[in-house]
Amino acid sequence: MMILINYALVIRKAVPEDAAAIREIMQESFKKYVEEAKLEGTLEALKETVEDIEKDILEKEVFIALVDDVPVGSVRVQISDDGTAYISRFGVKPDYHNCGIGKALMNLVDKLLRSRNIKKAYLHTASKYKELVQFYYDRGFYIDSTTKDRGYVRALMVKEY
Repeated sequence: MMILINYALVIRKAVPEDAAAIREIMQESFKKYVEEAKLEGTLEALKETVEDIEKDILEKEVFIALVDDVPVGSVRVQISDDGTAYISRFGVKPDYHNCGIGKALMNLVDKLLRSRNIKKAYLHTASKYKELVQFYYDRGFYIDSTTKDRGYVRALMVKEY
């Protein structure tokens, strides 16, 4: 694990030129997700192309986190007309875990959703990935239900604003 003492963290809206860097973040962070959750096979996030990510950047709220100008984390938010939002593709490169980057990204998502008067935010995560489930609990999410629609137990987590 990398220990960061003094560093500059910048989180900004992603632009299409960030798509390749976001793909690299997704590859590293979701490979760890597969390992930690003890999943068989692969995930949709690992099959994503740069073009898929560019499309999301244009259609969703996509943020990228940079430490000393190095892309290290990202999150996507789909805001619906019914006052809800779906958070997806949240990931931080493993070398940057436990440095506050994930918390900073989620705090920014909270600010965005409150500014848009969102009432509920949803996300899915592997229920066996204890540290990640705890991370979401610590941010005010709770498990609403579970499903095995992707071949493993996924928890639908909800946060009410």
